[in-house]
Amino acid sequence: MAGHEYTASIRWARGNAPFTDNRYSRAHRWSFDGGVEVPASSSPQVVRVPLSVEAAVDPEEALVAALSSCHMLWFLSLAAGGGWRVDAYRDEAAGVMGKNAAGRTAMVRVTLRPKVTFSGEPLPTRADIMQLHHRAHEECYIANSVTTEVRTEPLFDA
Repeated sequence: MAGHEYTASIRWARGNAPFTDNRYSRAHRWSFDGGVEVPASSSPQVVRVPLSVEAAVDPEEALVAALSSCHMLWFLSLAAGGGWRVDAYRDEAAGVMGKNAAGRTAMVRVTLRPKVTFSGEPLPTRADIMQLHHRAHEECYIANSVTTEVRTEPLFDA
């Protein structure tokens, strides 16, 4: 693990926009080593459409997704290691932009709201599930890499 480099290729081209008037497209592409290409853009909340592309992934959404995905992967690994069978996992994660302690605009909080469905025996207790989430958060490389507050608020059936 130590020393492994992760890469992404980000490509943007001006096209025929003058550029210096600041009215150029923020649309660009992310490419990853497995061959996946993702349409990306600035957030429409930061730069208005049509200069941003609403259907594309923006860096803020990507940060939220990376935190959620990392947490989920650790949770699944820990659940399997504990002998619990997970059937489904979904998360409606949300990030909040605001001013950080230095007064700079930043992602100040990300809240993960995972809903996990288990089957088979044994079924984990609520305490077991909370402990799995706690351990997943402690192990998540992405959560360990950012200064953003990352909350986990598991969703349970009533």
